[in-house]
Order: sequence, then structure tokens, then C-alpha cells
Amino acid sequence: MAPVSVSSSAISQVDYDPRTAVLRVWFTSGKVYDYFGVPAALFEGLVNAPSVGRFFNDHIRDQFSAA
Repeated sequence: MAPVSVSSSAISQVDYDPRTAVLRVWFTSGKVYDYFGVPAALFEGLVNAPSVGRFFNDHIRDQFSAA
């Protein structure tokens, strides 16, 4: 899957690999993190959320291990 650009002041792009359940997040700061064990439904929710940053903070950050 190719990265998806999102409208957010904190996040520029996201990508998801359904085979490994890894969500990759590109932040506008230039940092990139992989989040492990993320269900596909959360990726869909993230890209379709009215506020990508709020959805990320509420459902992904601190909920999944990251590197």
C-alpha cells in the first residue's frame, strides 16, 4: 500500500500493512514511527476521521508499541 496524505497539522501521511498490522505515521516534524498490532479498522478510522490528530491521540498513541 502507498502512503496516504492526510489533512492534519501534526500528521502528514499514514500507511498500513495489513499482513503485519503495522501502521506507519509520518509527522509534520519529520519523524516517522511504526505502530505494531494496529487493527485495520483503526487505520480506516484514522484516514476517515474528521480530526486525524485527535483520532490518533485517542485511539493509537500510547495504545500500541512504537518504534
